[in-house]
Amino acid sequence: MQATTTTTAPVTATPGPNGHAVGSHLVPSKLRRRPLMALAWASLVLFGAGLGVVVWMGSTTSSEVVAVRAAVDRGELITPEDLMVVRVSVDPAVQVVPSSQLDTLVGQRAASDLSAGTLLSPAQVQPDVLPRTGESVVGLALAVGQLPAEPLRAGDRVRLVQTPGEQAEVTTTPVTIDATVQSVTNSPDGQLVVVDVVVPSAKAAEVAARAATGRVAVVLDSRER
Repeated sequence: MQATTTTTAPVTATPGPNGHAVGSHLVPSKLRRRPLMALAWASLVLFGAGLGVVVWMGSTTSSEVVAVRAAVDRGELITPEDLMVVRVSVDPAVQVVPSSQLDTLVGQRAASDLSAGTLLSPAQVQPDVLPRTGESVVGLALAVGQLPAEPLRAGDRVRLVQTPGEQAEVTTTPVTIDATVQSVTNSPDGQLVVVDVVVPSAKAAEVAARAATGRVAVVLDSRER
């Protein structure tokens, strides 16, 4: 409850017809607010004004950029459903993609794993130009035992290893060819896994010949970059 102080004015008297004083009364003065309360209200007003300025400055320095809506594995095609536009305040040192470039990203491939909810960097996207010059794509139809139990993903680095024929001895230095997984699908009957791999063009014919004989296995190497 607000405390107030009350002062009284001097008693006044009006002389009557017979010379005696009559009608004496007290005249209350105006209530006076304490100076500290006025100062507190002024401080609150100034604080509110300052907060409004901060909010306004934050909204004017934010911009619309592209973010990842759904996780995309390295090497996969980027679809419209994978991306979204968000408004954020970004440090100039952070590389982002303006929302105006959203349409140009669709149909390209992820150069690295994209996590949902993160801002997209230009370096995380690469044109969908596969195979590149000096590379070829070879398809491998593999059964259980010819590929690891760990599911292969686009962009994985693998080694294609020559397997021995029936009754043949295993050599200590089997033929190996480095390759990169481009895509992984199941055959129509679900019995085989079809893996498209990117290999050097000079090795493409050899890989295709070994794949035709079924004497090839896939070894998954480290996913660390």
